[in-house]
Amino acid sequence: MHRLALILAVLLPWPAPAQTFEVPGHQETLEPLESLLHLHRVLGPDTTLWDPWLPMSVLGWQTDRDPGTASLRAAYRERLLRRRIDPEGYVSTQQHEGLAHSEGWPFPLWTQAGGQGWHFTTRGVPYGPEHAVHTAGSVDDWTLHGLVHERLDPASGWTLRAAPDDAHPVATLTSPPFRIEALVAPFVRLKWSMRGFGPDLFATLHWLREGDPDFSPDRSLALPLPEADDAVTDVNLPLHRSPGWGGHLVRFQLRFTHLQPGAELTLLRLFTAIDSRHNINNAAYLQACDDYLRWTGDLDFLRRNLQRMRLALAWAIHEFQLADRHLVVTPWIGHDGRSGHRLEPGGKRTLLPGVGVGNNYWDLLPFGGEDALATIYYFDAIRRMAALERQIERHPEWNLPAGPLSFTAAELLELANEIRTAGNQRFWNPATGRFFGWRDTLGNGHDYGFTFVNNEAIYYGFAEPAHARSIRDWIDGRRLVPGDTSTGPDIYHWRFGPRATTRRNIETYLWAWSDPASIPWGGQVQDGGSVLGFSFHDLMARLQLNGPDDAWNRLRHILDWFTEVQRAGGYRAYYADRQRGTLQGGGTAGGLGLDHEFFESALVPQVMLYGFLGFRPRLDGCLIAPRLPAAWPSLTVRGIRLHNVTLDVTAEPRRLRVQVHGVPLRPLRLFTPGGDDAEVAIREGVIEIATPL
Repeated sequence: MHRLALILAVLLPWPAPAQTFEVPGHQETLEPLESLLHLHRVLGPDTTLWDPWLPMSVLGWQTDRDPGTASLRAAYRERLLRRRIDPEGYVSTQQHEGLAHSEGWPFPLWTQAGGQGWHFTTRGVPYGPEHAVHTAGSVDDWTLHGLVHERLDPASGWTLRAAPDDAHPVATLTSPPFRIEALVAPFVRLKWSMRGFGPDLFATLHWLREGDPDFSPDRSLALPLPEADDAVTDVNLPLHRSPGWGGHLVRFQLRFTHLQPGAELTLLRLFTAIDSRHNINNAAYLQACDDYLRWTGDLDFLRRNLQRMRLALAWAIHEFQLADRHLVVTPWIGHDGRSGHRLEPGGKRTLLPGVGVGNNYWDLLPFGGEDALATIYYFDAIRRMAALERQIERHPEWNLPAGPLSFTAAELLELANEIRTAGNQRFWNPATGRFFGWRDTLGNGHDYGFTFVNNEAIYYGFAEPAHARSIRDWIDGRRLVPGDTSTGPDIYHWRFGPRATTRRNIETYLWAWSDPASIPWGGQVQDGGSVLGFSFHDLMARLQLNGPDDAWNRLRHILDWFTEVQRAGGYRAYYADRQRGTLQGGGTAGGLGLDHEFFESALVPQVMLYGFLGFRPRLDGCLIAPRLPAAWPSLTVRGIRLHNVTLDVTAEPRRLRVQVHGVPLRPLRLFTPGGDDAEVAIREGVIEIATPL
């Protein structure tokens, strides 16, 4: 059916402050949603982990409230342009400093792994004696040749001066002896600086294994040097890539050739490091870049960042075997999906240091091996990059670079389809009618009723229709899964959303989470607890599968809960009654993630924009495809900031009305579902589109 598009070239006054969301007859019900929107509208940390959720939640709203729209967009522009990507193409996690891989998650710490390390200063390290992290009080047990001890300062580290002589033309610094398994030392991390080291310096790290007669070039790696005098450099040396890695390590040696006499080097820390990188980072970064581009239309950002985005994608496709296996296979040490716990007959628990390292937000769980959640994220990221490359193909006037890292849109769409097909086969658990979280390298599937994995599979369009229906029947309580701890209505025990998991887990964790059985069911977010933000995916999955009436009914339950929370004085006051649940965040452990570091709570109100209104920003405009509950005569969403214009959109069963404030900097189109006639130019004024029921 054709649409009737009317563009009224009328200059409209800027509207007086009004509610963001308006549904006639339901304003009192929606008032808490307005509060929820503003409560959680924050910039958040400059950390890749939140990239899939925060930009989409804050970049599309016109507001003068602090932080304002312009400052949020400027901050994300700078963050995404400066996000560290290593020379191979891995996108850094960029969380606070930790004692694992410097570009990964801050833990597990080397002290938790039974590794080895020396902290000549602990300045900047957020861990202390409670984690067996101590500042070195003496360096007398180190062996120096061609180097002279200058000072050991707990504020700055251990400073040495080069004093090579004929007997020791190569300066060496040899650690005291120790004995650790190589498994817990895939990397050695060195944080250091130098001054006056000269142009010809060549530095290496050597290691000695148990049974080796002496250090050898076969067991060494070249050290990247600081870029300038006094520039502190944090180096992750990949011992695991060397044929000489394995067995037990018993000593380290730093070796300096052609070190200028009088040169100074300062060691801050030297320690073994678990590979704590996240396999989802590159997908998360691409999702954030795409959200930023769609909301802002910033072609200069795209020009500056396009090759970095292509590198991030190409690296992930290669690293995780996506082109060959059509699913994410994590090749890193400790990330094979096996548990870091072994339960013996009789209940004895044996911890396996170095095994069960996490890969994502759910940092206690050993996602990895063949990783379903990561596969879902890359499926989405690849489809986004396909859409972006198609836009670039259609707009040569944008003058964007091509190059050897680029894929065609058709290539990426074909790969995404292959990933969806393979993933639905490999990760589906027919016994429970839902997706595994992952399969370990032994082929074992791990299924604890991960509602977040399954809801996101629906949200991102990954789940095949029959699988999506089975998932919703389980989460909605229409289908009971034998063996689950939580079934039926109890899945929504926490009211604001489903439990993260529905089956008790006391055996499958990172080894550092050493006593999960001591925490009651629901007392830990990742074991029967819940996270407010991911109710968004639950709502969106309901909308897609069950329809808008069901999604609205669930949203009302969330708003009833939030109204009680507000009346009690906020989250912390409400949950002071621990019978209601225990909060995690801000240094406390618990089963519910709502505030503090749970920035993704900003997602929940977005169901009005992306869900019921069906709004999708694009580089060339926007798509609007409303899905209204039967009880709603209309839905108005105000203050949508698309590129450089602001939209107020009203959706009715037979009509779409869009007020456009401002003049687009370049041609933009408003798309609605349908054929070639289902688009109109976005111009200042009012656009009215007649739509079918």
